[in-house]
Amino acid sequence: MSGKAAPRKEANRTIAENRKARHDYFIEETLEAGLMLQGWEVKSLRDGRANIKEGYAVIRNGEAWLVGANFSPLPAASTHVVPDPVRSRKLLLNRRELDRLVGAVEREGYTLVPVSLYWKNGRAKLALGLARGKKQHDKRASDRERDWDRQRQRLLRR
Repeated sequence: MSGKAAPRKEANRTIAENRKARHDYFIEETLEAGLMLQGWEVKSLRDGRANIKEGYAVIRNGEAWLVGANFSPLPAASTHVVPDPVRSRKLLLNRRELDRLVGAVEREGYTLVPVSLYWKNGRAKLALGLARGKKQHDKRASDRERDWDRQRQRLLRR
């Protein structure tokens, strides 16, 4: 036995997921972005108190920001700080990724949608999707296709 402890392996745990994103948008590509968080926000995420369903990302002054995501504060975690659960949080991306996103978002109909929030090596990461909005008939077609896939699987199991 060496005197060293084995590195603790933390599973890539999902904190929050935006399931509606895949229903409401065609997600063409996903990027992984870090989040600039305060201490009470990290504690809230460890407790699983995050909601990214109403969140979206914007690009202001060459920086990406997560807007509208709700990180509910723990009652005992922030005694000396007044927490703002829906404040804008800076997204940490490479300059190359950011420049590509600026070009894509300026095109007609593209937006940045948070897909999931998860832990990776002890750091909170956000899967950000470059998305184009679906029309009502697109949503119906997706539902029809998903139903047909389910029926086909049932028939194949027999």
